[in-house]
Formats: sequence, structure tokens, C-alpha cells
Amino acid sequence: MSKYLFIGICSFIIAFVAGPKTIPVFSRLKFGQTIRDDGPETHLQKNGTPTMGGFIFISSILIASLAGVFFNPGIINEVGFGILSMLLFGLVGFIDDYIKVIKKRSLGLNAKQKILMQLVFSFVIGLISTQISDLGTSVYLPFLGTALNLGYVYIPFVMFVTIALVNSVNLTDGLDGLASTVTIIVAAAFGLIAYKMNYPGMALFLVAVVGSLIGFLRVNAFPAKIFMGDTGSMALGGAIAAAAVIMNLELVVPVLCFVYFMESLSVIIQVLYFKKTGRRFFRMAPIHHHFEKLGWHETKVVKLFIGITLIMGAISTWGIWRS
Repeated sequence: MSKYLFIGICSFIIAFVAGPKTIPVFSRLKFGQTIRDDGPETHLQKNGTPTMGGFIFISSILIASLAGVFFNPGIINEVGFGILSMLLFGLVGFIDDYIKVIKKRSLGLNAKQKILMQLVFSFVIGLISTQISDLGTSVYLPFLGTALNLGYVYIPFVMFVTIALVNSVNLTDGLDGLASTVTIIVAAAFGLIAYKMNYPGMALFLVAVVGSLIGFLRVNAFPAKIFMGDTGSMALGGAIAAAAVIMNLELVVPVLCFVYFMESLSVIIQVLYFKKTGRRFFRMAPIHHHFEKLGWHETKVVKLFIGITLIMGAISTWGIWRS
């Protein structure tokens, strides 16, 4: 247990120290966020806030995780899988951010470009997972303590879950500290589950994720001095997807990651309802903006979503530990 604590503290310190030092560098490089004109009015004042802060916690996760591998080479496959997934989807986010920063617009990659890259990377993740996970092409059935073999359907299933997770985390990153705090809880829950299911490498990787995000909150909590950007949110989606996939816990994702999918579902509902009726179902989507439009301060929305994730995290962890 001491090694996990050590890795968590290391990743926290790196991100905590690096955060304030990164902000002036990104400001000089003019890596500023362009805020959507159709977003909440209170967000317009955030225009120009440095973005791509995901590099802060990605770096700390990398350093801390690799330090763990140095002391225990036997966990290289699990840690490497987590790092690979995080970096691949972080790359998609970085390209998206780079286009936004250079062209000074709120939209980067178009939908086709983004989904194509995600399809390729999720296929790679699915293929590798069948070789290193204990259950191969099976999915663990939560609360039942058994597994179901999906055979050839498994990789397409993994691709769907991975892409859904990555984009859902990306949508969740719309308020100061929201994606960071929700992911801290999700990663902590998955970390406990990984420890229970004897995935020491993935448990260590997730501890590094938790520690780095806690450190990142120094500059990302309200009022945020830097945003994680798509670089960070998609990297986090990739990290969480790696945890679910390597432990064959894709069916736990809808419960544990309820807030992520609530954000995505709100967008889907909004689009379909508008196409059918010409009216909006929510005042604004994703759903965190709906609450803002109702007059809630963004810190109140963040606290609500933290509470929901804590409940869902407890249910998910309990369901795995008892089965």
C-alpha cells in the first residue's frame, strides 16, 4: 500500500508545483481559450484564459507511473496500456486545441476528422486489451460475479464504450474544476476495484491520475487560471477507458461514469428534441449549462455533480467488492 501512496504523492507534487509555472508560459505562447458566443454570458469573461493545461497532469501521470514501473517492472503491461490510451486520445485533443489556438476559434477538428482518429485508436486499444486482460473477449457482469464472452463482437463493443467515454469526458469539461473533480472520484473508484481484482499496474496508474488531478485543481478550481482543454479532457477519457477495458468492466461504466453520460445524453436529447419540435428541451446543453441558465452558480453545479459521482462510485465499488 505504501507504494501507491508514494506514487500518489509524487504525482500530486509534480502537478501542484508545475501548475502555476505553466500558466505564464502558455500565456506568452498565446494559448488562450476562445469562448463560444452562444454559451452562458458569465463565461465570456473567461475568454483568453490559457488552455491545454492537460499537459500539466499528463506529464505528472507519466513521470509518477514510470517511476512505479522502475521499482516494479512486472506491472509494465498494465501501466503501459493506461499510458498508451491516455496519450493516443490526448493527441486527438491536442490537435483539436492547436487548431483552435492558432486560428482563434471555438471549434477545432471537424466531427469526421475527430471520429476517424478515435475509431482507429479505440480499435488499437480493443485489440491490445484482448491480449493482456484476464478475461480476453469477455465482459464482467457487475453484481453477478460472472462474465459473458462476446467473441468477435468484443472489439467493436470496446470501441463504442471507449469513444463514448472520451467524448463524454470532453463534454463534462465545461465548468471550472468539473471534469477534474468528477474524474478524481471515478479514477479512485476504479483504482480500488483494480486493487481488489489484482490489477496492481492499473491501480498504480489510477493513483497517479488521482494525485495529479488533485494537484491540478490548484490552478483549475474556480476561478480557473488555466483550462485542461481537449488535450486534457480526452486524455482523461482515454485513461478511464483503459481502466474499464483492461479489467473488462465496460458494463460498470454507465453507473460509475453516470455524470459523464448524463452530459452526453443531455446533448443527444437536446438535438433530437429540437429537430422534432423546433424547441429546446433543456435551456442549454450539456446539462451543466442548463443549471447555469436556471441561475445556479457554477460552483454549486460542480458540487452537485461531485455528490452524484460519489454515490455512483460507492455503488460501483461495493458491487464489485461483494461479487
